[in-house]
Amino acid sequence: MATLDNDARTDILNRLKRAEGQLRGIQRMIEAGEPCQPVAVQMSAVRKALDSTWLRMVRCLMAQELNERLVSADANDTAASAASATSPTAAHTAEVVDAVLDQMEAMLGKLR
Repeated sequence: MATLDNDARTDILNRLKRAEGQLRGIQRMIEAGEPCQPVAVQMSAVRKALDSTWLRMVRCLMAQELNERLVSADANDTAASAASATSPTAAHTAEVVDAVLDQMEAMLGKLR
């Protein structure tokens, strides 16, 4: 199974660290006896941050799965057609994957 690339790993870890800091702030607010509304606002913010992190992870997972499957399909097609001129390139495959992921991300963002 594929792992996160360095950029995705850094992005996700930074998002999680930011959410962790927000959670610690919420804990301090509760310990200090802050009113419920500001605590709820901060909880909403941390939830949004975690939702965004989850979406980034899903995008990464989908990219890995699509790339693996398309590369495998391309290899099978190439072997069958013996280097046909219409065979998709790796760059084209990456463009298709990015376009699909952009559409999925937009759709998932609307569902939240």
